[in-house]
Amino acid sequence: MPLGIVIRRLPGVTRWVQHVWKAVAVLPGAPEADWKELRHDGDTVEFHAATLPLELFRTDTEAYLHGLSAKVPSIYVVMREAESANPLDVVLVTASPYEAQDYADTGEELVEKVPMPEGLIAWIRDFIERHHEDEVFVKRKRKNTRVDLKEDGIGDARIRQVADVYRAPSSKETVH
Repeated sequence: MPLGIVIRRLPGVTRWVQHVWKAVAVLPGAPEADWKELRHDGDTVEFHAATLPLELFRTDTEAYLHGLSAKVPSIYVVMREAESANPLDVVLVTASPYEAQDYADTGEELVEKVPMPEGLIAWIRDFIERHHEDEVFVKRKRKNTRVDLKEDGIGDARIRQVADVYRAPSSKETVH
């Protein structure tokens, strides 16, 4: 589903930061846009910065469920400093809080949490109902093999085993 990304530009609070940019809304089904001004109120300006596809994958339904169960279900907008004339490049939109966390962990991207419109919540919920499969937890069983009887890798092969296996070899010892 194409999602339009609305970004708000606010005046900076210090002399070193001229503007503060924040993703504030998404527009489901929006047409293509390239930093089209939507609203101007004093020093605050809202732009339809970009339209990106929101892709859902059946392997990520657990993450979508987690996102929908939050107090405020959200879409995550991933942005980074622009390499073009625009102030920011909008890289990705996702409904997965897990994927958003992966981008946030790198520290290279700015990840903003934007509340989901009700229609988008219903669309994602329908997708989950069609594709979600609960994974059954299977506890791994230990083998009855005694692994503590064999001492692989202990000591140095250059030291006779009757000696201390944890001792480093001296320059006088030779390999047998």
